[in-house]
Amino acid sequence: MAWLVILGWAFLVLAVAGTLYTLLSALLAGPALQRGPVPPVRPVPVTILKPLHGAEPGLVENLETVLAQDYAAPVQVLFGVQDAGDPAIPLVYDLIARHPGKDLQLVVEPGLHGTNRKVSNLINMAAHAHHDILVLSDSDIAVPKDWLSRVAAALSVPGVGGVTCFYSGMALTSVWSKLSAMGISYQFLPNAIAGFRFGLARPCFGSTIAFTRQTLERIGGFAAFASFLADDYELGRAIRGLGLEMVLPPFTVGHLCTEASATTLLRHELRWNRTIRSIDFAGHLGSGLTHIVALALIAAILLGFSPISLGVLVVSIVARFVLKAHMDRLVSAPAGPYWLLPLRDAVSFLVYLCSFFGRSVDWRGEQFVVQPSGALSQS
Repeated sequence: MAWLVILGWAFLVLAVAGTLYTLLSALLAGPALQRGPVPPVRPVPVTILKPLHGAEPGLVENLETVLAQDYAAPVQVLFGVQDAGDPAIPLVYDLIARHPGKDLQLVVEPGLHGTNRKVSNLINMAAHAHHDILVLSDSDIAVPKDWLSRVAAALSVPGVGGVTCFYSGMALTSVWSKLSAMGISYQFLPNAIAGFRFGLARPCFGSTIAFTRQTLERIGGFAAFASFLADDYELGRAIRGLGLEMVLPPFTVGHLCTEASATTLLRHELRWNRTIRSIDFAGHLGSGLTHIVALALIAAILLGFSPISLGVLVVSIVARFVLKAHMDRLVSAPAGPYWLLPLRDAVSFLVYLCSFFGRSVDWRGEQFVVQPSGALSQS
């Protein structure tokens, strides 16, 4: 039928455009992630906030990277939990005991201030912060030794109100963990870099968010974000609303992926995709262009596997492998093997399609509904 052929050519054009975009995003990743020398700025005292929930795999190792910073000024690290029976508590106390010379404190406070429990945790922790520079970082993030120096230097530039960091995926041994890490390194990261460079995205990631206490007060404190799902994005948007800049230094931190099953992986990624849809529908819709292998395969099917459609399919697969090789080289660590990339791309496309249907999300075992404003409500 003629309309199927027309549709096939439309998908073919999208696949070609997406392939060109994929290769361009690989090129843009180099300058965005290329580490240079740490700017020579006088270090200032910093308080690091680490909200915790449970004894997730790799937690102690991730926290140890924060304590191993090569930073000359005083550093206070606050760990926060909301449940007195949280299994992270003995791990943190053991960590504190092994670092007696450091300013470390565990805050155990059950107070809830909204539907976002992480933000409630931050509100409880912030009352114990000693210093005027605050740096937030999620519990599943591992950082290099110069992380704090680079972040503090970026924040010291006039006109900068906040600093955040790109992140790549790190996997455990399970296939599901590897698939999750590959989604970050080979889908999210290059797209985030390209979106930022083209002005299509204004990111602020929970991997790192640094700002001053004065800036936090001007945007209404953490309480202003206590019921938003994408609290990190909303915090960054509020800082930019003051006329200040959010910057991303040229390096990555690592996000440890701990998914142990297909169900956990799909729930996590569906929540993530629906979050993006809620804050930037047009951008999320447009990101369909990046699923180049799926687009090329659909085109090939509709066009009866014509030579040109098969050629575009092969080129799209090669482009994905090229992107993976380039990203692995930039972050010095592969997120997963080449043979898993086709499955990773299939899962990404499936989750992308499902993200347009429904608003419910699973967050740490609880069900929520994402409102059009991005706010959370109990389902």
